Amino acid sequence: MDYLYRYPSLLSGKLIKRYKRFLADIELETGKIVTAHCPNTGPMTGVCIPGNLVQISPSNNPKRKLAYTWEMIKINHTWVGVNTGLPNKVIKIALEQKLFPELAPYYNKVRSEVPYGRDQKSRVDFLLTGNDNQLPIYLEVKNVTLTQEKTALFPDTVTTRGQKHLKELMALIPDAKAVMLYFINRDDCSSFAPGDNFDPQYGILLREAVAAGVEVLPYSFEITPAGIKYLGLLDFIPSSLV
Repeated sequence: MDYLYRYPSLLSGKLIKRYKRFLADIELETGKIVTAHCPNTGPMTGVCIPGNLVQISPSNNPKRKLAYTWEMIKINHTWVGVNTGLPNKVIKIALEQKLFPELAPYYNKVRSEVPYGRDQKSRVDFLLTGNDNQLPIYLEVKNVTLTQEKTALFPDTVTTRGQKHLKELMALIPDAKAVMLYFINRDDCSSFAPGDNFDPQYGILLREAVAAGVEVLPYSFEITPAGIKYLGLLDFIPSSLV
C-alpha cells in the first residue's frame, strides 16, 4: 500500500530533552544542537526518552520562531509519531479514499471541523454524510502513542476534553452514528484498550459509550522517515485493568 502521507526530507538526531511542553533540544548527526518545536502538548508517557533517535523536519518559513519540527522518535525498533498535527490530515485522506471498510459503505461526503453538541459550541473532527437512508456519522479522532506490552492505550493522562467528547458522542445516538477513531501512531501493537490507570473516568465513559452504541475503531499506522502507511484495525479490549 502507498503512503497516505509522505514526510519532507527529514534530519536524524538524538533527543537531549523536552521542556516547556513545546520545545525539544535535538543533537543532530553532525553534532549540532538545535531546538525543535514539539507539536505534542501531552506528557508523551513512555515515548519521551532522552538519548533515543529522533527525526525532525526543517522549515524555510522565515516567520517561524523555530526552524524545525519534531516528527518521530524510535522506541526499541519502532518509530512512533510525535507530530499530533498529522493524524487528522492522514485520516481525512484515508476517509476520502474510503480505506476503512467499517465506514466506507455509509458515506460519500467528508466534512471537517463541523459544529455539533449542546449549543453547537463543539466541533467534531469529521462528519460523514451523503448516502441515502444512512444516518450521518460523527467521527472523533484521538492520537495514541502509549503502549502496555502489545496493547496501545489512550489516554496517557487525565483528559477532561476527551471525557467531554465521549459524552457528546453518546448524546448523538440514536439520531446519528457516532465513532471514536483511535489513530495508533506506531506499528508494534495488536490491540487497543482505554488507559484506565491514567484516567479511570475516561475508561468508565468509554465503556458507557460502547454500551450506548458508540463505535470504537482503533486503526494502526506504520511510521517511517519516508511516510505513514495504514495497516488495519486492531482488537479492542474494553478495559486495560487485569
